[in-house]
Amino acid sequence: MVLVGYIIALLIAFYLIAEISDRYFVVSLDHIANKLSMSHEMAGATLMAIGSSAPELFVAIIALVKPGNHGAIGVGTIVGSALFNILVIVGAAAIVKKAVLVWQPVFRDLLFYLLSVVALYLVLRDGQITLMESSILVGLYGAYLIAVMKWQKWFKYTELDQIEEVEEDGDEKKGWKVIFIPLDFLLQKLFPAPKYYVTTFVVSIVAIAFLCWVLVESAIGVSEILHVPEVIIALTVVAVGTSIPDMISSIIVAKQGRGGMAVSNAVGSNIFDILIGLGLPWLLVIGYKSEVVAPDTANLFESIGLLLASVVFIFFTFVLRKWQLGRSVGYILIFAYASYVCFEIVRFLYA
Repeated sequence: MVLVGYIIALLIAFYLIAEISDRYFVVSLDHIANKLSMSHEMAGATLMAIGSSAPELFVAIIALVKPGNHGAIGVGTIVGSALFNILVIVGAAAIVKKAVLVWQPVFRDLLFYLLSVVALYLVLRDGQITLMESSILVGLYGAYLIAVMKWQKWFKYTELDQIEEVEEDGDEKKGWKVIFIPLDFLLQKLFPAPKYYVTTFVVSIVAIAFLCWVLVESAIGVSEILHVPEVIIALTVVAVGTSIPDMISSIIVAKQGRGGMAVSNAVGSNIFDILIGLGLPWLLVIGYKSEVVAPDTANLFESIGLLLASVVFIFFTFVLRKWQLGRSVGYILIFAYASYVCFEIVRFLYA
């Protein structure tokens, strides 16, 4: 019965995080970006990245500060989310609609993503994270932001257009979705009108932080009851749940024929997750406690190796296909992720 309670809590938290991120948080960030007159690329690399990656960031922070050495949940969630983004989200975007990519920004994001994965491996290989190592991760993200600002001057290309509004069929819930009507009603009462976007931003932050606390507590509970390592739960269940906002937005964009945006969203979120989602919490905790952080890195290095292999595969596939997205690539990427999940399950069962 307790296990059922934890699972229900996970499902409710996943749904609410997806709804808050998609309907309120990202929308408020879009208003803020317009108010600050930020370029589309800069807004995407900063505010939009924060919006889509906020769940992973909060999970990493909460898992790190929670007593009992649960830092592996944060690391596993971000690594697992990165795998889901690069394989499933990019794969789904390729299946939904064929698209020709603007290669310059995609190359930039894949390059920095590759550097991020290599940096993560080097930081985790000895099982201890120092102040210098966490600072390097955060500093690398600063370099990425500079590249975003300067890239169009270095490589002449046309910036991707703004995402157009997609008309929805209304808020009517059908079939099994009716069970979420009370949660939708709660959100409508909790959040202010769209014009109060600053208040919406603050309420979203608080709500996502609370829901991520629920995720961490529930994941630990499931791990203890089923005797499954916390990092396995994080690499699979929690990682997929926190990636739902990215999945929704990327599929919508891909349906509009803007596959390049879908790829940039997935890869850009991964860069933020690794460099800020892990680097910043480590930097803050190490600076506050004046001691190194030592997360449990068991079962992680195979996943990091798959991350590295996936970005190399995607890069050469794009080059060979002249920067075009197609269904065959999409099916291969999704199959690769399904194989990875099966591998993790089998490895646990026969450990």
